[in-house]
Amino acid sequence: MVPAAGPRATSVGTDSVAPVQRTRRVAPASRGRRAAPVDDDPITDLDRAIIDQLQRDGRRPYTRIAQDLGVAESTIRARTERLMDRGVLQVVGVTDPLQLGYDQMAMVGVHCSSDRLLDVADEVAALPEVTYVVITAGTYDLLVETVCRDNAELLTFLAEKLRRIPGVVGTETFVYLRITKQSFHWSNR
Repeated sequence: MVPAAGPRATSVGTDSVAPVQRTRRVAPASRGRRAAPVDDDPITDLDRAIIDQLQRDGRRPYTRIAQDLGVAESTIRARTERLMDRGVLQVVGVTDPLQLGYDQMAMVGVHCSSDRLLDVADEVAALPEVTYVVITAGTYDLLVETVCRDNAELLTFLAEKLRRIPGVVGTETFVYLRITKQSFHWSNR
């Protein structure tokens, strides 16, 4: 399994699964895994059932998943590895930023110059304070989630890092007061 902080992570001591969405500019192969063509290898009902099990408990043993789904453990292992290789599935340890001393979380709406949108998204994604970047249609070109230790660190991030990236035209910051719901389990709605 891959230990890492997941996007918008908030559960302490829990493993979870974060489905991975990538732009065309970030290839799954860049993460050290080979990429299989999606069209030639569709997601099956068994794949979805495996994802469902891992979203409930990312540490669940393959043997238990195999028992629950009525297939061989080797099938579960092979399919899980294939899903990870393709970038469909990422198993991560999810942490609570507040309990780790990161008391200031915010979503930042970013306006970009149109000729730099993808480059800005890539540069913002590389910043260590950033946990989530999405290119949007609507009021903002990007939505950026950031996790900082305090107001001073958030201010430094905004003034000295984010707003200095060429192509960032403007920002609006939405400081989190409380996260009411956050779920990583959505695959079989």
